[in-house]
Amino acid sequence: MHDIFTLGTPWWALIVRCAVIYLVMIFGLRLFGKREVGQFTLFDLVLVLLIANAVQPAMTGPDSSLSGGLIIIATLLLLNLGVGQLRERSTLFRRLVQPEPTVICQNGKWLMAALHREGIDLEDAEAAVREHGIERVDGVKLAVMETDGSISIVPMESTVHNNQRRLRYRRHNE
Repeated sequence: MHDIFTLGTPWWALIVRCAVIYLVMIFGLRLFGKREVGQFTLFDLVLVLLIANAVQPAMTGPDSSLSGGLIIIATLLLLNLGVGQLRERSTLFRRLVQPEPTVICQNGKWLMAALHREGIDLEDAEAAVREHGIERVDGVKLAVMETDGSISIVPMESTVHNNQRRLRYRRHNE
């Protein structure tokens, strides 16, 4: 029973290994594109699963203890919390980890270079148009690949409402 709690690697080495893998994965997925998890293709899912399987030994090293697993879980949770806080507070960091929205269709015409850059094939883009209740691309005024990977669509017949919107900002030092 005592062996399941005995670390096979120093605790700090588990934290460092875990932090490096986490940061590499964050930036790797950032370079990978803007797709939502629900928009992953079969190939994307296989890639993520294989990467997860490949990096597990890199995080744990020779350690297979319960204590080591708990340290890794705590490290990942704290890193995720920290990255979320940093993204909220730092514009520079947010730009590094969160891509800008991309216009993929304008005035009924696909912007093929933007679709290609975002890794969206025409069939998927057309499916997004239909999911928004529009039959064909010529009924689209604007389509935008948002930062979270979703596609926003403004129909041609939409009207612009000039409403004043007041935004309430939360102060970070409260």
